[in-house]
Amino acid sequence: MIYLQYNVPIYETNMDSHALRLFLSLADNLHFGKTSREQHVSPSALSRSIKQLEDELGAPLFLRDNRSVRLTREGQQFREYAQEVMNGWQAIRQTFKQDQLILHGELSLYCSVTASYSFLYDILSSFRQNYPRIEMKLHTGDPAKAVERVQQELEDLAIGARPDNLPADVAFQPIARSELRFIGPQSPQLLNEEQLKQPDAESWRDVPMILSEEGLARTRTDRWLKSHDIKPRIYAQVSGNEAIVSMVSLGFGIGVVPQIVLDNSPLTARIRIYDIQPPLTAYDIGLFALEKRLKDPLIAAFWNRQR
Repeated sequence: MIYLQYNVPIYETNMDSHALRLFLSLADNLHFGKTSREQHVSPSALSRSIKQLEDELGAPLFLRDNRSVRLTREGQQFREYAQEVMNGWQAIRQTFKQDQLILHGELSLYCSVTASYSFLYDILSSFRQNYPRIEMKLHTGDPAKAVERVQQELEDLAIGARPDNLPADVAFQPIARSELRFIGPQSPQLLNEEQLKQPDAESWRDVPMILSEEGLARTRTDRWLKSHDIKPRIYAQVSGNEAIVSMVSLGFGIGVVPQIVLDNSPLTARIRIYDIQPPLTAYDIGLFALEKRLKDPLIAAFWNRQR
C-alpha cells in the first residue's frame, strides 16, 4: 500500500487507467446512466468499478441515493489525484508515440576528403538537427569508387561524380556542378603558350601527366586527349584527386582535377591552372543510393532531407 499527498491509501497493483477514467467521468457527470452511455459500459459494470476503487482505497468516493450522486470529501481529494495521474498517463503515452516516430539507427556515407570539406557540413548539420538519433558512419576514399561501393552495398549512401552512364539500379541526387581543370606546378613551367593554344601529339609528346586511375575525370581526360591525337606520357596514375594536386605541386607533371578540389586545397599557391581550349566537360556531383533501398526509413530520411 502507498499513500499519496492527500493521505489516501492506494493499492498500486490493482488500479488501472480505465477505472480512473470511469471515476473521473462519473465525478463530472454525477449520473450513473449518463456516464455509462458516454463510456460505453453497462451501469452494473460502472458500479462494480467504482465499488472496487472504494474497496481498494478504504473510503467511499460517492454519496448516492435514488435522486442524486455527490462526491464525498475523499472523492474530491481522489478526483484531484486521478486527474493528475490521467494527465501524466496521456503525456507519457504521447511521448512514447513520438519516440516511436523518431528514427534511430546507423547510416554509412562514402565520399572523398574533398567532398567532406565541400558538402558535408551543410548536408549533415540540418539532418542532424532533424534526426539526432541517426548515427552517421563516414568513410573516405577515391570518389571514383562511389557508385561501386553503393552497388556492392558496402555503403548506404555515397557522394561522387555522376557517370555518363548511370547504372539503372542506382539513384542520383545532384548537389553541385564542377569544372575539370588542367593544372601544373608554379615551377617549373611544363606547358608553353603554343602547347596551350594548339595541343597536339607532337607538342605534348614529352609532357608528363599525372592522371586518375579511374573515374569520370579519367574518362573525360582520355576522351580529350584522343580528340587531339595525343598519346599521353603518363608519369603516374593516382587514386584520389588530392594526391594528384600534391604530385603536381611538387613538379612531377600536369594533372586534371575538379575545381572543387582546388577550392579546398592547401596547395593552390603552388600550382597553376591552365586555360586550355576547348575545356573539359564539367560534371555533376551528387548523392548515390540503390533504388531498391530508397524505401528504407533511414535512407529515405537522408534522401528527402531539407535542402
